Amino acid sequence: MDHPKDIGDRSTLAIILALTEAGYHVLLPFGENTRYDLVIDVNGSLSRVQCKTGRLRKGAVCFRTSSSYYHHPTPSPPAKHYRDQVDFFAVYCGETCGVYLVPIDDLAAEWQAWLRVDAPRNNQHRGVRFAADYEIARVTTEGLRAPSGG
Repeated sequence: MDHPKDIGDRSTLAIILALTEAGYHVLLPFGENTRYDLVIDVNGSLSRVQCKTGRLRKGAVCFRTSSSYYHHPTPSPPAKHYRDQVDFFAVYCGETCGVYLVPIDDLAAEWQAWLRVDAPRNNQHRGVRFAADYEIARVTTEGLRAPSGG
């Protein structure tokens, strides 16, 4: 089983590749204690980006829109949302190979969000965030493993 930090690092690398291929200039902040993982430069305008790993659940890419502080002794609060601290979530989902760039202002939820991949069974479209509307690239890492040495 992969360590959560390794999973997050792979997602960040896929996101950086997708953003670069989509024409964004990507800047990396120094250190681990910023609330954002990347900064993108679009024609001189800078935007803060928080990278997330999405999981395909019931026809939608689900991702956290808050950070967890459960690893701290006596966390208060145990989770903290990113409102007013980031401009975008960049989400990589290995099951769809999609990289999605989602403005935080498009999200009402403060703890998790969903991007619909499959059509809703009840054909509802109002209030549904479709993954295709936010997808900027497809990135696959399948089959790209270092050879085992002997």
